[in-house]
Amino acid sequence: MAHVVIIGSGAMGLSAAFHAAKAGHTVEVLEVAPEPGGMAAHFDMAGLSIERFYHFVCKSDAPTMALLEELGIGDQLKWRTTSMGIFTGNRMHDWGTPFALLKFPEISLLSRLRYGLFAFLSVRRERWDAIETEAAHTWITRWCGTEVFERLWKPLFALKFYQYADNVSAAWIWTRIKRIGRSRKSFMEEELGYIEGGSQTLVNALCSSIVKSGGKVRTRCGAQKVIVEDGQVKGVMTPEGFVRADAVICTVPTPLVTAMIPDLPEDWKARYESIVNMGICCLVFKLKRSVSPHFWVNISEPDISTPGIIEFSQLRPVGGDTVVYVPYYMPNDNIKFTWTDEELLNESFGYLQRLNPQLTREDIIAQHVARLRHAQPVCEPGFAAKIPPIQTPIRGLQVADTCFYYPEDRGISESVRIGRQMAKHLSTVELPLPDVKRV
Repeated sequence: MAHVVIIGSGAMGLSAAFHAAKAGHTVEVLEVAPEPGGMAAHFDMAGLSIERFYHFVCKSDAPTMALLEELGIGDQLKWRTTSMGIFTGNRMHDWGTPFALLKFPEISLLSRLRYGLFAFLSVRRERWDAIETEAAHTWITRWCGTEVFERLWKPLFALKFYQYADNVSAAWIWTRIKRIGRSRKSFMEEELGYIEGGSQTLVNALCSSIVKSGGKVRTRCGAQKVIVEDGQVKGVMTPEGFVRADAVICTVPTPLVTAMIPDLPEDWKARYESIVNMGICCLVFKLKRSVSPHFWVNISEPDISTPGIIEFSQLRPVGGDTVVYVPYYMPNDNIKFTWTDEELLNESFGYLQRLNPQLTREDIIAQHVARLRHAQPVCEPGFAAKIPPIQTPIRGLQVADTCFYYPEDRGISESVRIGRQMAKHLSTVELPLPDVKRV
């Protein structure tokens, strides 16, 4: 059995550590943050433990459900009927059902019918290879027409991907439509899941299991450099010293990989460095008043610079208050990434007041800003060929981050799936022979 070091304690890293420990390996997780969990980690918001970045479960998220059962907390997964809205033309409209689409007044009847057929067939589509090299904007326009794309999709793409908006893979967009579309209670009702106590429940269970198996989860202990000798991984340097390893699983964002693993071949470094990542400022409000009756609201207004809001308390009950996320995706060099928390909070609360004019500042119980520089990979057409293999040319070293989920989007379920896959691969790694001391 191997001594395995996992860099990063997000859902992928913890899943890899959990499954590696179950297989009999000794595991050690290194995390630079003060707490484990990565994007699934919680913070205290005026007495409420809540995720910094929103998470939900869909009916197709089999890896998440299987892991919850393995951990003995399957009963903590709850399901709830949710709904979507769209705010456009300075009005809130129902969205996400055939009836809502037929009633929607902002596009023509023909466009509505074409959009309905597009959504219906996308949800039932099984293969993605035929659209993997096509841009999302041409795919959507081909099926739905220019009116639908210009009115409903183009503003969302512009606020999610900025200068990369015309170069997003159709396959990546399709998986998002399919995942939500298949999470339904009935033809007219969407049903999503949440974990009782939030994603922290899963993080705690994974960490507890790892420690009980003899492993370690070390926080405030970031990896500085992966040490390689003769093409074989030997360990990881940290601020606290060298950590020996027979195998290393690295789950940090791809933009950080080449500096952390300088012994990678130059062509591999170029592949990691070619992957573009968007940053995010995710604002969280705890309010006395609801913003809308919907869990998810897309926004298509020229003077609102966020693509939507997520009223998380419409999914997970939080004691009678309202919790709303307002995500700002943007390139790291965007001027808004330098805005103060106060500037971002003031602007975004003004947007919430646009959606619900009854909101006042007296309704704010607490507010918070979470920032990440590498939150969302930009998956262009043909992205599948761009992703390096998880197993690197360095023996014993595997590397993956959220772009390896492609064509799936970021999510706990995909993190869990890739983590299990990397742990399973350890059994095929040729480990160095132990040192034999002569007597």
